[in-house]
Amino acid sequence: MSTTEKLLEGTGRWFDDRLRTARPVRTFLRKIFPDHWSFLLGEIALYSFIILLLTGTFLTLFFQPSMTDVVYHGSYTPLDGVHMSEAYASTLNISFDVRGGLLMRQIHHWAAILFVAAIMVHLLRVFFTGAFRKPRELNWIIGVTMWTLAFTEGLFGYSLPDDLLSGTGLRILEGVLLSIPIVGTYLTFFLFGGQFPGHVIIPRLYIIHVLLIPALLLALISAHLFLMFHQKHTQMPGKGHTDKNVVGQPMYPYFMAKTGAWFFFIFGVTALLSTFAQINPIWIYGPYNPSGISAGSQPDFYMGFMEGALRMWPSWHWNVGGYSFAFNVFLPAFLPLGLIITGLAVWPFIEQWITGDRREHHVNDRPRNAPTRTAIGMAGVTFYGIMWLEGANDVVSRWLNISLYLTTEIARYAIFIGPVVAYWVTKRICLGLQRKDVHLLEHGVETGIIRQLPSGEYIEVTRPVDEEKRAVLEARSRLPQIEAPVGDDVPAPSARGGVGKLRVSLNRVLTESIPLPPGNGHGNGHRGNGHGDGHAGEPTAVTTGDAGPEGLEQPGGDGSGD
Repeated sequence: MSTTEKLLEGTGRWFDDRLRTARPVRTFLRKIFPDHWSFLLGEIALYSFIILLLTGTFLTLFFQPSMTDVVYHGSYTPLDGVHMSEAYASTLNISFDVRGGLLMRQIHHWAAILFVAAIMVHLLRVFFTGAFRKPRELNWIIGVTMWTLAFTEGLFGYSLPDDLLSGTGLRILEGVLLSIPIVGTYLTFFLFGGQFPGHVIIPRLYIIHVLLIPALLLALISAHLFLMFHQKHTQMPGKGHTDKNVVGQPMYPYFMAKTGAWFFFIFGVTALLSTFAQINPIWIYGPYNPSGISAGSQPDFYMGFMEGALRMWPSWHWNVGGYSFAFNVFLPAFLPLGLIITGLAVWPFIEQWITGDRREHHVNDRPRNAPTRTAIGMAGVTFYGIMWLEGANDVVSRWLNISLYLTTEIARYAIFIGPVVAYWVTKRICLGLQRKDVHLLEHGVETGIIRQLPSGEYIEVTRPVDEEKRAVLEARSRLPQIEAPVGDDVPAPSARGGVGKLRVSLNRVLTESIPLPPGNGHGNGHRGNGHGDGHAGEPTAVTTGDAGPEGLEQPGGDGSGD
């Protein structure tokens, strides 16, 4: 044994004697990770957060969260002699006088964009594949909460430099708070310390941005990862993939090497973006002035939907009993956001109530196999996207050379019509893809070989679907169906009353699907592979077999408590 090996063994034994870490570490290193590209989306969010922490620590060393008025005499000569806040002056100093400061600022900003985008796409992946189902409802709610905190953190972060663009965003925030009936004025004065903009908003946002929300995000990410390890990963449908195992590669060395390379790739892409793609050039906007605003100003993409909702909402304003109710601000600021966040958070429980499905699910759905859920998700994406696009209606109007008011009018109709069309089109596509899968199971894969029968008829030879493909095609989660009573039949308890009838109707819509051909599905026997018009007698597809011990994690096999 070499000296290095003796040193490592001795160090490991020293720690194990005191902390008893050998068994947990060994179990951790044997943890199995499914090998599917979509699972990398969550890692993008995690690694972006790490980059944010590293670059944010650097920026805090030089940023001055103060609204004290100073006269600028720095390297950026176009603003020489201009009065500005100390926060804005220190941001200019970071950009032009601190070595690597501008690069760090841009890496921080691009990482924030990537962080929020990765969480959003990750949430969509979880939603469309049904990975939120029992036992992962709590982890789903944690994910929705992290998304909410992420775009709030971004809003407060880009407000810190106190430039004209971020100041305009704060002005909108003030208007939203003022629109809250009865207590809006008090909340605004509490946050801003008096009349807008006051002298305490930047220090307060700074504490929230660098301390409060990052601590909450760190705690939620830790809880999210712990639950993920404890409950095991979900996995995509495939040969040998069941609700009682996890098929993939171990943490060491495969996953550690892959995820380490992935972190450096994400960091490299972020650094390249920051080097060649300028973002938030605060020196162009100038210091914040409550009387000024720049044309074509846009928030970061994740706040665009709220900007669009504010722009498209009709001018509803009431005065009742001496109180002003600015519904043209209050409703668009809180109603769409509330619908999206609340809808996402409660959907697992709504789906469980409609279907009565309380089984544990560890194999994900293909989106096509849950057509109603997928259609609802695309309707939500369309709803969000129309508001996001309307947030740039002045830019759209300019580039398309149409009236600004026309873009708003179009958006007011599209916000209702678009989600309905998206729902219908998506559901038709999903059902069509299901029919295609059924056709493949019944008739096999076309080979391009043409055969002439003794009768003179020409047919195309097909071959059976291979085992891996068949396992994917047959991987359908059978949802319980609540049947409505027929004639004088006594309805089931779940179908009684108005609520029961509603549940039956919703169940019928949610479980709508194209049935698999008889003899197929869930690993049972398979039919012959023929068209019934001369193709009978072709070999049947091979049934899926059991996965071997290599890369297979049995229940409880990693000591994680399952």
